[in-house]
Amino acid sequence: MPQFAANISLMYTECPFLDRFEAAARDGFRAVEFLFPYAIAKPELAARLEANGLQQVLFNGPPGSLQQALHGEFQDPLARGSAGLPGRENDFRSGVELALDYATALACPRIHLMAGLMPHGVPRDAMLATYAANLLWAAQQAAKVGVDVLIEPINTRDNPRYLLNRQDEAHAIVVEVGAANLKVQMDLYHCQIVDGDVAMKLRQYLPTGTVGHMQIAGVPERHEPDIGEVNYSYLFSVIDELRYQGWVGCEYRPKLGGEPGGTSRGLGWLRKWLSPQ
Repeated sequence: MPQFAANISLMYTECPFLDRFEAAARDGFRAVEFLFPYAIAKPELAARLEANGLQQVLFNGPPGSLQQALHGEFQDPLARGSAGLPGRENDFRSGVELALDYATALACPRIHLMAGLMPHGVPRDAMLATYAANLLWAAQQAAKVGVDVLIEPINTRDNPRYLLNRQDEAHAIVVEVGAANLKVQMDLYHCQIVDGDVAMKLRQYLPTGTVGHMQIAGVPERHEPDIGEVNYSYLFSVIDELRYQGWVGCEYRPKLGGEPGGTSRGLGWLRKWLSPQ
C-alpha cells in the first residue's frame, strides 16, 4: 500500500497553518510535506511534528532571494526558483544552505530545488548548463547531512516557461549530474498533463531507483485524486506492484477547501484505499 503524506500548504486551508499538522494527523496521515517553511521558526515546526507523531518528508528550497524566503514573500511559489537561472548562483546557494538548515532541524530527508522560469532572451542551453552545475553543488552539500535533492518536471499549462517539463528530461539530468542523492520528484498530475501514458512511465522509471518522491492530484482541476480523468486506484496498484518504498505526497487543492472540515470530507478516496477489501 502506498504511503501517503498530506501537503499542508494546499490541504487543510480551512485551518491556520500551524493547526494543519494536528488536522492531518487526526485524519490518519503519518507524514506531511509543505511548500516553504522559512517564515516560521524551526523549533515551532519541529514541535508540531513531534506533538502529532508526524514525519516531515519534503519541502521546497527558497524560490527567490534569501530575504524573500525569510519573510514568506512569494507571489506564485509554484512557478518560481533559481536553480537554472544564470547570474543567480549566489541566491541559489544561499537558499540551499537555508533549506539544509531547516531539513536538519526537521529531520526531513529530501528537499526540492525548483528550476525557475526561462527569461526571455536567455538560451535554454545556457540555463540547462547552469542547472546541472547548481544541482551538482547542491547535491554535494546535501550529501554532507544525509539529504536527497529532488528536481520536478512541472507542466507548462499551469507554469508557462518553467524550465523542466518532461520526465525524460528530468531523468536525463539526474544521469548527467551523476550524484547518488539527486533524484526526480515524480508528480503524476504534471506527468499526465505533459507526458500521458502514466502507468508506463511508472514502469519505466520506478525500477531505476531515480524516483525519490511522488505526488498526486486529480487532472485537470488539481482536486482530490478520485476527481478527474486519472484512474488512481489502478496507478496505486502499479506502484505497489513495482515495490516503491517512498512517500506519495497529496499535493492537491481540496474541492471543498476553505470550508469547515472541507479537506477531511474529501478524503473518501483515501479511506476507501486504506479499508480492508
